[in-house]
Amino acid sequence: MVIFGFGFLLAFLKRYGFSSIGFNLLIALLGVQWAVLVEGFLFSFSEGEVKISLHSILKAVISVTAVLISAGALLGKANPIQLIWMAMVEVAAFSTSRWINVKFLKVEEHTSLMHVHIFGTYFGLAASWWLYHSSRNERVEKEKSNPISALFSMLGILFLWMFWPSFNSVLITDVMQKQNAIYNTYYAVAASGVAAFALSAWSSRNGKFRMIHIHRATLAGGVALGFSAPIIPCPWIAMILGLLASMVAVLGSLCLQTYLNPVLKIHDTCGVHYTFGLPGLLGAIVNVILFIIFKWASLSSLGYLALTEVASFSLTTAIGLGTGFITGFILTFKLWKTLPASKYFDDQAYWKFPHLAYGF
Repeated sequence: MVIFGFGFLLAFLKRYGFSSIGFNLLIALLGVQWAVLVEGFLFSFSEGEVKISLHSILKAVISVTAVLISAGALLGKANPIQLIWMAMVEVAAFSTSRWINVKFLKVEEHTSLMHVHIFGTYFGLAASWWLYHSSRNERVEKEKSNPISALFSMLGILFLWMFWPSFNSVLITDVMQKQNAIYNTYYAVAASGVAAFALSAWSSRNGKFRMIHIHRATLAGGVALGFSAPIIPCPWIAMILGLLASMVAVLGSLCLQTYLNPVLKIHDTCGVHYTFGLPGLLGAIVNVILFIIFKWASLSSLGYLALTEVASFSLTTAIGLGTGFITGFILTFKLWKTLPASKYFDDQAYWKFPHLAYGF
C-alpha cells in the first residue's frame, strides 16, 4: 500500500510521473527507518536499547503514511531535499502526538495510529500555504492529467482499495475485533466506491463520470472507518458511513478546490483535504458518537471518556497544523534551492531524459 498504492495514486500529473513515484519511494523508505527509531525511543526504549519487532515496523509503516499524504498537498512544488526534511520533521511530530495521546489521554494505540490521515492532511495543507503562488497561468497546463497518467493513478486507487481492510485491522490483537474491522472496512469502501460513481454522474452536467471523483471518493469510506471499524456491530452502519464519506469527498472536490482554497491561499495539488482530511474528521466525530451510544450504560464516566476522544483528534489536528506551518516556513529558505514556479510539476527539473534537448 505505501510503496505501490500511494506511489501510483500521486502519478496523475501528465509531466510529473517519474517524480511522483520516485520521490514517494524515497521518502517512504527513509521515513520508515526514521519512524522505527523515533517510535522506539518514545514507546519501547529500555535498558539503553530500542526494541525492534515486526509490530514496531508495522507501526512505522503506518506512521509514514502521514508523510505521503502531506507530500500529496506539496506535489510538484517541493524538491527531494525539502521532502526529506519534511519527512524527518513530520514523523517525529506525529510520533510525539501519538505518545501524548497514548500516555496522557489513554487513547488506544490503534486509534492513535488512525489519526495519521488527519495529521498528514493538515500538516501538508499548513506547509503548502507557504508555497502558494497566486499567479498560476504559466503552470496550470502542467497540472492536468492525460489518459495514461489518470490510468496510472487509478491503478494506485485499486491497489489501495483492495488492501485497505488490512490497513485498518493489522494492529488489532483481539480476533473478533480484527474480523469486524476487516468486514466493516470492506462494506464501507464498497459503499463509498458505488457512491462515488453515482455522485460523479449526478454532479456532471451531461451525466458522465469524472475520473477525479472516482480517485478521491473511492477510498473515503476506508479512511472514515479507521477509528470505529473494530466496534461497529452491524454492516449497515459501516455502509452508511462509507456513503457519507464519499459524499464529503465529492462535494469537497467540487467546492473547496474552487472557492475555499484560493481564499485561504492553499494549493492542494492532490486534493488530500477532501480525500483524507475531511473523511478522517468525519470518522473521528462518528467514532465519538458511536462511543457514546455503545457506552451509554456507563453514565458516570461517559462524559470524561467522550471528552478524551474529542481532545485526542483535536490535539492531533492542532499539532499537525502547527508543526506543518513551521515546517513550511523553513522550506521557503534559500538554502533548499527551490525551483521557480515556472518549473513546477515537471520531471525534467530532476530526472534525466536522454531523448530531450539539453539545457532545460
